Amino acid sequence: MSNDILRFATAGSVDDGKSTLIGRLLYDSKSIFEDQLDAVERTSAARGEEQTNLALLTDGLRAEREQGITIDVAYRYFATPKRTFIIADTPGHIQYTRNMVTGASTADLAIILVDARKGLQEQSRRHAFLTTLLQVPHLVLAVNKMDLVDYSQDRFEEIKSEFSEFAAKLDARDLTFVPISALHGDNVVSQSENTPWYTGGSLLHHLENVHIASDRNLIDARFPVQYVIRPHRSDDPELHDYRGYAGQLAGGVLKPGDEVTHLPSGLSTRIAKIRTADGEVAEAFSPMSVTLLLEDEIDISRGDMICRPNNTPTVSQDIEAMVCWMTDARKLTPRSKLIVKHTTRTAKVVVKDLRYRLDVNSLHRDEGADHLSLNEIGRVRLRSTQPLFVDEYAKNRQTGGFILIDEATNTTVGAGMVVKAD
Repeated sequence: MSNDILRFATAGSVDDGKSTLIGRLLYDSKSIFEDQLDAVERTSAARGEEQTNLALLTDGLRAEREQGITIDVAYRYFATPKRTFIIADTPGHIQYTRNMVTGASTADLAIILVDARKGLQEQSRRHAFLTTLLQVPHLVLAVNKMDLVDYSQDRFEEIKSEFSEFAAKLDARDLTFVPISALHGDNVVSQSENTPWYTGGSLLHHLENVHIASDRNLIDARFPVQYVIRPHRSDDPELHDYRGYAGQLAGGVLKPGDEVTHLPSGLSTRIAKIRTADGEVAEAFSPMSVTLLLEDEIDISRGDMICRPNNTPTVSQDIEAMVCWMTDARKLTPRSKLIVKHTTRTAKVVVKDLRYRLDVNSLHRDEGADHLSLNEIGRVRLRSTQPLFVDEYAKNRQTGGFILIDEATNTTVGAGMVVKAD
C-alpha cells in the first residue's frame, strides 16, 4: 500500500449530490463493511426509497439525515492500491461557510459539484472562490446528475464554459472538468459508456494520479518548535545533557550538518542529528514530525522557529490577513482584543483596522464595513504583542495561516490567511 495521502474536500450547492458521490466512491472502491451497507439499505427501505441511498454513508448527524443535507464537516477515509484518501464532505449552505473553510484549509484538491440541470449556482461560485482563497492547489468541477440531462455534451460544455469564465477571475491553478452521475456511477470509478464524447479519465482515476508532491513547499525550511525534550536521566550519560527540539516541519528540507538560524534570537548553529520515533534519519522534509539536536546550546523554547540563515520568514508584529469570522457570539471590530495561534506560537493581538468586507458571492469589496459577523470574510490589519514568524499564505499554508481565539471563552472565533507582513 502506498503511503501517498491525498486530502480532498467536496463542495457545492445543496442537493448537488456531494454525499451521494462520496458514498459511491466508498461503495465502488469496496471501502465499506457489509454491516454498514446493510444498515444503509435498511434505512433506505424504511424511508420508502427505491434505491440504496449512498448519501446516508456520510450524513452522520441525525439533523442532516432528516433534512437530507450536510451540516458538519464529515471526514471519511478510503484507499486504493495507488493512494490513501481523506475526504472532507463540507456543507453547501451559506450559514456553514466556516465549516467549508475548515474542511478545505488542509485539502490538496477540491471537488465542486454542479447539478447539470441547474448549472452554476451562487453557492458553486462561492465555494470556488473559497477554495482559491484557501490556496487549494487542484480544483475539479464535477458536473453531476448527467443522467437527468440525457448525458448531453452540449449541456456539459455550456457549464464548463461558464465556469471557466468565472475561474479566470480567481487564482485557480489547476482546473479539471468531469461529467458524472453519482447515483448511477457514471465516470466516478470507471469510464461510462453513456458519455462516449468525454475523452478524459474517471474521477477516481484523476484522484489517484493528480500530482501533489510539488504542491508542498520544499524550498523554504521552516521548523516551528513545539516542545523541548529534556529527559534529565542521571543514570544515562547520553540522556543527562540531552536537549532535543520536537515539532513538525512546515516547509523545506533539513539534514544533519545544515547550518540553521534560530528566531527570534538570530543565532546560528548546525544540526547534529535528526530523530524520529523510528530512530535517526538522514533528512527531514515537510510534513514530517521530528526532533532536532543542535551542535550548540541555544535558548530555544516552544513557539520559536528554526530556519535557514539566508531564507527566513518575515519577523513582524504587524500583519495583514484575510479573516473568516466563525462565531455569532461577538463581532470582529477595530480594537477587538484576541489571541492569535500561529504555528506553535501564541500571542495577544488587537485589530488595528478592518480594510474591507468581501462579498463572497459577487467578490465586491465593502470598504465602509465596520465589523465582520458570523461566516463573513474581510481583510484585517492585526498588531501582536510579540513577533510572529510568518510567510504569505500563498507561499506556505502552514506559516501563513493562523486562528483567532476569544480571550474570555477560549473558543476559536476566526481563521486567517496572511496577505502581507511588515
